[in-house]
Amino acid sequence: MKTGLITSDTYQYHNTGQGHPENMDRVTAIIDNFKKINSKNLLWKKPLEYEKSVLENAHSIDYINFIEESFPMNDLSFLDSDTVISPGSKEAISDSVGSIITAIDGVQNKEFKNAFCAVRPPGHHAERSKAKGFCIYNNVAIGAHYLLKKYKFNKVAIIDFDVHHGNGTQDIFYENEKVLYISTHQHPFYPWSGSDQEKGTHNNILNIPLPAGTTSEEYLNAYEFVLKKIKKFKPNFVLFSAGFDAHKDDPLGNFQLKSEDFYSITKRTLALARQYCNGKVVSILEGGYDLNALQKCTEMHVNALLEF
Repeated sequence: MKTGLITSDTYQYHNTGQGHPENMDRVTAIIDNFKKINSKNLLWKKPLEYEKSVLENAHSIDYINFIEESFPMNDLSFLDSDTVISPGSKEAISDSVGSIITAIDGVQNKEFKNAFCAVRPPGHHAERSKAKGFCIYNNVAIGAHYLLKKYKFNKVAIIDFDVHHGNGTQDIFYENEKVLYISTHQHPFYPWSGSDQEKGTHNNILNIPLPAGTTSEEYLNAYEFVLKKIKKFKPNFVLFSAGFDAHKDDPLGNFQLKSEDFYSITKRTLALARQYCNGKVVSILEGGYDLNALQKCTEMHVNALLEF
């Protein structure tokens, strides 16, 4: 069975302004690389439309209404100091959310075995009622809620390996015993959350804060705690918040990971996913701001999905 690659051209319409690190070149670099590779085992698919109710599972109605009313007629609008929307952002944001819904349905319907969503804007900093850190809607949180509500799963795991803590995902699931959120991240660092004392109401949050300069060996050793927690939780489905800004060349992080490390952590996680949930895995792009590194890292990550 193939691996789904969920993407669309609408990411190009989300204009964040000159010099902004979260720009359209990120996804263009990823897509161009996968077109060049031209794997016969990748099934390309566009995000499908979805009911507005999927947003309401993760975000407050007031916040959703606020976002819908915030899109400017022209120029740019700032939701916070670094979270920008433009007239074309509405389509891009819709497809970011739609990508994870489409990916989950595709895995559940056996259209493909697993999937990677190459979309923007990212989502893991978006809280229930607050945009933050380039993120408007929390795509992975919306996906997790979709799994709980539509497919009646009661154990969904989210693994976030972005160099920045996913404060938004933690905020949304802090009191939800059905969702395990695990984050490896640089600490102390933006967004200034994610200490190992933040454990969730039901011990359903595992933060693994690591210092600036963390090497591949140190990171992979720490990742054993991720795997240990997954074994204990025994998820029905695994979601990746796939940020690649932990790479040594990334300008927005200070880890020293190599592109091959993303292959390794994906492969090790998939081995457990096979054991506990028949390999049901969906990954969605978060950070990653060095274009060459982003190409290599996403290739390694998807290679592991393809080989599974």
